[in-house]
Amino acid sequence: MAGNLTRDEARERARLLKVESYKVALDLTEGEERFESVTTIRFSSVSPGASTFIDLHGAHVRKVTLNGQDLDVAAYDAEKGRFPLPSLAGANELRVDADCAYMRTGEGLHRFVDPVDQNVYLHSQFETADAHRMYACFDQPDLKAAFQLTVLAPADWEVISNAAAVSVEELPEQAGKHGTVRAAKRWEFAVTPVMSTYITALVAGPYHKVTSEHDGIPLGLYCRASLAQHLDADNLFEVTRQGFDFFHRVFGVRYPFGKYDQLFVPEFNAGAMENAGCVTFLEDYVFRSRVTDAVVERRAETILHEMAHMWFGDLVTMRWWDDLWLNESFATYMSVLAQAEATRWGKGAWTTFANVEKAWAYRQDQLPSTHPIAADIPDMQAVEVNFDGITYAKGASVLKQLVAYVGLDNFLAGVRDYFAEHAWGNTELKDLLDALERTSGRDLSAWSKEWLETSWVNTLRPSFEVSGGRFTSFDVLQEAPADYPTLRSHRIAIGLYSLADGKLTRTKRVELDVVGARTSVAQLVGEEQPDLVLLNDDDLTYAKIRLDEDSLRTLVDGGIVTFTESLPRALCWSAAWDMTRDGEMSTRDYVKLVVSGAGTVTDITVLQTILRQARMAAQQYADPAWRAEGLALLAGELRSLFGSAEPRSDRQLAYLQAFAPVATSAEDLDLLQGILEGTTVPEGLSVDADLRWSLLHALVAGGRVDESGIDAELERDPTATGERSAAQCRAAIPTLEAKSAAWDRIVGGELANHIARATIGGFQDPHHPELLKPFREKYFAEVGRIYKEWTFDQASSFAVGCFPALLIEQETLRAADDYLAAEEPPQALRRMILEGADGVRRALRNREKDAASA
Repeated sequence: MAGNLTRDEARERARLLKVESYKVALDLTEGEERFESVTTIRFSSVSPGASTFIDLHGAHVRKVTLNGQDLDVAAYDAEKGRFPLPSLAGANELRVDADCAYMRTGEGLHRFVDPVDQNVYLHSQFETADAHRMYACFDQPDLKAAFQLTVLAPADWEVISNAAAVSVEELPEQAGKHGTVRAAKRWEFAVTPVMSTYITALVAGPYHKVTSEHDGIPLGLYCRASLAQHLDADNLFEVTRQGFDFFHRVFGVRYPFGKYDQLFVPEFNAGAMENAGCVTFLEDYVFRSRVTDAVVERRAETILHEMAHMWFGDLVTMRWWDDLWLNESFATYMSVLAQAEATRWGKGAWTTFANVEKAWAYRQDQLPSTHPIAADIPDMQAVEVNFDGITYAKGASVLKQLVAYVGLDNFLAGVRDYFAEHAWGNTELKDLLDALERTSGRDLSAWSKEWLETSWVNTLRPSFEVSGGRFTSFDVLQEAPADYPTLRSHRIAIGLYSLADGKLTRTKRVELDVVGARTSVAQLVGEEQPDLVLLNDDDLTYAKIRLDEDSLRTLVDGGIVTFTESLPRALCWSAAWDMTRDGEMSTRDYVKLVVSGAGTVTDITVLQTILRQARMAAQQYADPAWRAEGLALLAGELRSLFGSAEPRSDRQLAYLQAFAPVATSAEDLDLLQGILEGTTVPEGLSVDADLRWSLLHALVAGGRVDESGIDAELERDPTATGERSAAQCRAAIPTLEAKSAAWDRIVGGELANHIARATIGGFQDPHHPELLKPFREKYFAEVGRIYKEWTFDQASSFAVGCFPALLIEQETLRAADDYLAAEEPPQALRRMILEGADGVRRALRNREKDAASA
């Protein structure tokens, strides 16, 4: 994010200006550091004679002309990324001629060199406000305009933008400003419909291309040439077609941006970005090695999430970043609905949502940095830290709850009215709520205040009395902490489950509204007490649920493996994890529950989630005196499950992927080494490039492989992924010398974004936290400087990733408190440090709980 535009500045600029069009001409043929960017903007002002500013970051400005008059380029404020525009006319034409910088941080126009073939690849990433790293613009979402792009690029490149190319002119080799350049092509693109600057895009390089068509929409898939053999176009196009058919049906508006390209780009900072008609994805979604279906499902959700944005976000766009949550929450909810209704994952998509998205939301909502869904965003620095589990997952959970409240048909009818009324415009939350109130007949003002304007998550507990095996009373208790006392209205279902013929099956379901601290459930009085009572059955509301002692005993004694449906089993797993995180269930009991039940979990996403949570619990939440035993218990079960898994199955791969990070004994490391070396490979297991790196990482952490072994593996796999994996492995070498070298590389600031993140990941390897003690003091000595000097994405990667989270001791909390008190850092950095300290504080509490249960 370049610059720090405030909401007040944006409102004033939007009041003053109406932007008509941009013409942007880029020359990408010369230089490795910078490119030529010439922008012509037509706009009007409601107040002739007034002044404003144009955004442009990190540029060398050659010439600026406003209405035929040259402006003094010395007025350019490079630090703020602004150029003042004095004495506006009613109708204005601005021309800015500058050289802009290629980035290696994943922001602006990112430049990457493929280590396999030395080809250069470019991609843009502009959300929230980085378009003005590539061209001069009024970089805020409510100053929409039409864009026309012209690009001069090397002759062997593909160039892709929001609109289709209308002409591609071949140019002969010619002398350029810096010497002779190779032959080039000039790409001219059609004028786009009006859109916000942050969803404009440019992708360029010798990309591999596959094309298709669906329902009159031209489709394109792109990836680097060295990944072409791994691009599974059939699956990607299938999900794309299913998505278009579903969204056309439920939105009532055809896709509005002509062609639809999906591009898998290197070193991408996020999962994907909804650039209109030119959607960019993390290229890890091109599977060069075998993955489980959980990863394929996740990719499909991402595809559908970005597609939903074409309507909600691109066609109709938030006025300001206060409503970022609505943009992302809506896309998340609609993507899961589309998966459930239109793809092969069916209702299992809601199981994944309950187990993955909601776990993220619950964790985020209990941090000291929790905030209302509808957050106050006074400036751009505030929005950057709100791309979080509240904005995405809690918001989507609350929308799911809203749908249960107003009905799906009414919800979709309201959405259709919203699109029809506000197409090509900018809106606020009130505009959507007005549409939903009209179609549902409900007043949503109280719902909005209760759910969108308050923080934290409620806890629901069953409370009942039994006589003669039947309920004589049944209540749902709702809790909230003193700091966040809101008790909300919840629409929930309660399921009663009984064991019969070895199966845990629902025998009764009641649906009701839970309001206040205690809600009586008269429908259950007189019912036979079942083996398990499940609050929030079907996952209708957003709340943590607790299990009564009998129900928890049913799960621990093996009942969790006997559910006939995946969603209630996932909800019980989630409840057990929440109880563990909150110190109501000991870590060792949770690990034992996972060990006893993992072998029967059929949903691969749920399986991989609980195995990851069990590993984290054993490593961070367990009493240190039991930690080694807990890891050994987990490793032993995973080794057994791996050995008996069906060849070539997802489970076989999932068990090995979970086993490798907890393998510490000589016997376990021998097994990993044998698989890596090819001497003990089980039937059906493909030991491909990515699996090899996972095994090598475990062997490095276990002290079996040194840097020469890492170098040998990189020689075998000299790809971008190989370089990233090697960087992670080098930083994981369990010596103080290796940690010091990794630290120096990290704080040096010269690493590209993905290499930096990989190095941080290896540095923070959880097997040897004692090696990290010397770096606690260094972290607090460096974090302020880095936050001030680096771009936001790079600085936040350091601030979050290098926080001494694995040093679970009071000294870490004291160091964090001392830093915050002495330095008074910017609010975003303060939030990151508070979140890191909260994780340590929670781990200390849970270790005490686990020790007390011994």
